[in-house]
Amino acid sequence: MSNFNKVDFVTGMRRMVYAVTPNETYFERFEDVPHYINEATPFFWVCMIIEILISVAKQDRKYRLNDSFTSISAGMFSRLPMIILRSITLEGYVWVYRNWRLTELPWDSPWTWWLTFLGVDMGYYWFHRMAHEVNFMWAFHQTHHSSEDYNLSTALRQSALQMYTSWVFYLPLALFIPPSVFLVHQELNILYQFWIHTQYIRSLGPLEYILNTPSHHRVHHGRNPYCIDKNYAGTLIIWDRMFGTFVQEGDEVAYGLTHPINTFEPFAVQFDYTRYLLGRMFGLPGVVNKIKNFLYGPGWLPGKPRTGDIEDIPQIENPVQRYHVTLPSWLSVYVFVHFFVYAFGYQELMARKTTLSQTSVLVFVVYCLLNLTCFGRLFDNTKSAKLFELLRCALFLAGETVMYKSGWYGDKSERPIFVEGLRAFYALSCALWIPIILKSWLPQGKALLNSSVGGKKYL
Repeated sequence: MSNFNKVDFVTGMRRMVYAVTPNETYFERFEDVPHYINEATPFFWVCMIIEILISVAKQDRKYRLNDSFTSISAGMFSRLPMIILRSITLEGYVWVYRNWRLTELPWDSPWTWWLTFLGVDMGYYWFHRMAHEVNFMWAFHQTHHSSEDYNLSTALRQSALQMYTSWVFYLPLALFIPPSVFLVHQELNILYQFWIHTQYIRSLGPLEYILNTPSHHRVHHGRNPYCIDKNYAGTLIIWDRMFGTFVQEGDEVAYGLTHPINTFEPFAVQFDYTRYLLGRMFGLPGVVNKIKNFLYGPGWLPGKPRTGDIEDIPQIENPVQRYHVTLPSWLSVYVFVHFFVYAFGYQELMARKTTLSQTSVLVFVVYCLLNLTCFGRLFDNTKSAKLFELLRCALFLAGETVMYKSGWYGDKSERPIFVEGLRAFYALSCALWIPIILKSWLPQGKALLNSSVGGKKYL
């Protein structure tokens, strides 16, 4: 079943800001805990649409199509491994709780609830801090910081591998906190961090002393020297104030990585720094330096401090530069429409994953990755993007044909009307790309296309 219409508007918005009570979030079994993040998907879209409308009205370019869709793509990318693999966070926590717990606190106690709230938030702080100060963890976390914009879509730009390092920071809680209570707070803690990715809320007054706010988190996403390695908070900013990593928002923040990746291709967004880290290891002398390459900070080099030297951080350009590729208007519309169609298919996959065979799920995951790769290459406007896009559209037609012949639609002898519409849509898309590819790749194709379309240059 889809996540739409699962939660009423008021409840959904309260969850987004952690405004829930212990009584409404008590669950004896962790299997009964709602999937708060999945159920929040419609609210993500509503909030982003509102912010986009504000940006359009102000004409401030807080949203760019390519960067925002790359962030959303990264969020989709990060959820795909969870379709195939179980959550290592929950599995590891439950195993420790069942085998190593020192005591068992009551799952329906307000004291347990508030203790877990604080424990999960402090666990997140230390995970987040290590993700910036330990290079192999930064290789996963840097995905989230790679956006050069700062808006609600940036919150969705998540790593597919980060979960494999974050889970260990919560294990001390498993010695006494029931898994159901932990899971509630672990999901709500992540959910809270969505709305603070905005530039339109400047200050929350006295709450700035206690809570992590948009102002504090803007600093965290900055590449200005004063922003580096600051404000790691999840929900409460008190941990940064206690452990010396807090800084107030000052000069205008420039967002993104100190060394930008300059691409919208999803595999590069996810894994380019990991590849760089592995490559750098071979150029470092001695075993000790090779180990430090992974355990010290991203800015470390032999002779430098553990977390690098702040003087090595590039100065902010004036005006601030952001990677951008201007596409023809028709291509921007094309990608928008295809991404919209894909997003609905992705949502249905997430909703129906438990009813599909493992083979079907694996095929869908691979096809999802191909979709995201194609969109990224189109936004980069690379030469290979055209061929990839033709392949993607052709594979949809071939895959749907196999599904139809194998009885995917049950006893119906005809395809549903919406499927017929999708087939026509993808067939027209294939017809669009064939002459464009001929023009780009074959000299004789250029003459053929020019004669058939009046010599207009589309790419």
